[in-house]
Order: sequence, then structure tokens, then C-alpha cells
Amino acid sequence: MVAMDLSYDRAAALERELGERVAAVPGDVRIWEDHKKAVAAALSRWGRLDVFVGNAGIHDGGRRLADLSPEEIRDGLDQIMATNVRACLFGAKAASPELRKARGNIIFTLSTSSFYVGGGGAALYVASKHAALGVMRALAHELAPEIRVNGVAPAGTPTNIGVASALAGAAAVTPANGAAGAAPRGNLLGISLRPEDHAGAYVLLASAQARAITGMVIGTDAGRGIG
Repeated sequence: MVAMDLSYDRAAALERELGERVAAVPGDVRIWEDHKKAVAAALSRWGRLDVFVGNAGIHDGGRRLADLSPEEIRDGLDQIMATNVRACLFGAKAASPELRKARGNIIFTLSTSSFYVGGGGAALYVASKHAALGVMRALAHELAPEIRVNGVAPAGTPTNIGVASALAGAAAVTPANGAAGAAPRGNLLGISLRPEDHAGAYVLLASAQARAITGMVIGTDAGRGIG
């Protein structure tokens, strides 16, 4: 596995934990050349690429439109779309030649915000996640039959996701500090979601057990979407 992270320390920590199974690559998902570097690292270590997971994300801090200046809308949307949408396209483009050879697959981290509002994100974040859903569906159509493309849509989960710097002045609820879906009362199962609760969906979609699945989303939201 290649772990590309804007923070090399985070990627290197995973490399130390898992040893030779992980190659840590410092990189910025908004930059095309960094995606090529990550693919090259996979080929150098293992000689092939089977799965690309587009997982990077950035938040809008729940900033409502009425509270945003025109400049914040412009700059915040640019930052959020670059990380949440453009990076998916760059990653898929860089990985797809090798994935095609391996008949591999792509998995995008989407969100409950890809389908509805009320999970802590406001217009800018929700727009980006709706767009990422569209990217997933379009690529599932475009890259078939050699490459399967799917998504996982968690509800709010405590992670290190940050707020776009153009919007970071506001103290707002984000998935990092307590979005609704992360709270036991925010979902049908009454559980506090953890990152590991979503892992099984990725493993399934990446495996041969999902060979008939493409263009689909697994919702790991503990039933929150039903409400």
C-alpha cells in the first residue's frame, strides 16, 4: 500500500506501524505530479497497482452562505473543490492506466453529504460531495469494463479533517470536533462512529467479492440516512 499524505509524519507513522506493507509518500492531492509520484512508488515497490482510494477531504466549517463574504465563497470553494473533487479526477487519471492492466478498481470516500444536508457541512462542502458522487458515477461508466468505480459514504466521524483556510476563522462544527452523525443520538444504531467502522466497506469493494459492483455507494452511516 502507498500512503500519500500532506503530512509526511502521518504517512511515515503508518509505514512504521505496518512495515514493508506500506510505502509513505509525501504529497498534495491537489497537485497532478504528486499523484504520478504515488503511482510510481507503487510500481517501484510492488510492480503493479490494483486499487486507488481517493480519501482526502477538507471541510467548510458549517459556514452558512449568509455569513460568508464574496471573497470567502470564492476562495473557500476553490480550496474545497480542489481537494474534494479535483483530487479525485487527478488520482483516477494517474492510476487508471495501471488499474486497467490489473482490472483493478477505484474507491472514493464520499459522505452522507453526497446525498443530503444536515451533517455539519454547509453549501460549499455539500456541493463538493455531490460533485464527487457525480465523478464516481461518471467514471464508473467511462472506465468500464476494465475498472470498477465505487464509493463509501460515512456519516460524521471524528478524524483530522480540516477546514479550508479561507473559512477557518469561524468556530463551527466539523466532523473533526463533533458532527451530528458521530453522536450516538445522530443515527439509528446509537453508536459513536469511529474510522475503523468504515474499513470493511473499502475492503469489500476492493475485493473480488465485489466484482459485480460498480457505480454504487455503500453508506456506513449507522442508519442516519433513513432519518
